[in-house]
Amino acid sequence: MSDLRRVLELLGEVRLRLIRIAWVLLPMFGFLLFFEIVPVRLDLFGHPVPFGYPWPSPFYNVSAQVFRLMVARMLPPGVALLNLGVGDSILVQMEIGLLLTLVVGMPWIVHEVGAFLVPALRRNERLLIRQIGVPATVLFALGTAAGLLLITPFTFVLLFKYVAAMGLAPVLGVQEFVTFALLYSIAFGIVFELPVFVYALTRLGIVKGSTWKKHWRGAILGSLIFGMIITPDNSGITMLLIATPMIALYFGGAYFAARWERRAETQRRPPAAAGAG
Repeated sequence: MSDLRRVLELLGEVRLRLIRIAWVLLPMFGFLLFFEIVPVRLDLFGHPVPFGYPWPSPFYNVSAQVFRLMVARMLPPGVALLNLGVGDSILVQMEIGLLLTLVVGMPWIVHEVGAFLVPALRRNERLLIRQIGVPATVLFALGTAAGLLLITPFTFVLLFKYVAAMGLAPVLGVQEFVTFALLYSIAFGIVFELPVFVYALTRLGIVKGSTWKKHWRGAILGSLIFGMIITPDNSGITMLLIATPMIALYFGGAYFAARWERRAETQRRPPAAAGAG
């Protein structure tokens, strides 16, 4: 009976945390789908300052504005986007709105998940989470930004060069464009978490630092397979675009994990006995 009571209390705590997350994220999601940001310029001490204010707009909303920005920044000139399905434009706005909601609301999600997990963690695990929290967030942001601003636009340029070489019309479905752009960019954010993952496993004593170096061949093979799965073509070029930084990040994480392990062993080693004099 006591076990059932603990399970019910745990489920109740999970329900409470999910409700608290929903109370924050759902208004964000609704704002992105039903408001637009109207740009204006304010005159501040004689200097024009860009500013924006929200205005109700269920069709041309924030998600639509972000979509147009993605098209302008990612696709080569001359590429036409087609609305192939009746509801593709609505699904695209919802996908972009969901991603933006998760990105903006991630600190609150992390806070609620941490508040749920911390009581069950040991002291060293809580300390590790506090230490890697900021680096993990920064690396994910850098990886996603690199995917959105650099790698994904370069990938589209590269792929449409093959289209031009074949003499084909440069067209793309809007749903296919947004899905690939978002997944590809998020994949880079996840890849940039690899050194934190490697370091954390060594800090927790699950994987020895020397093991990462020992199995470097498997890491390279795994990076190539991951790149092959996440990329849309079979040329191997885009696969290398995601596998190469993944391999470099793996070795970076392995280096810091091994360095921490050496330092921990030095601290645990008893001091040499002083010689009799």
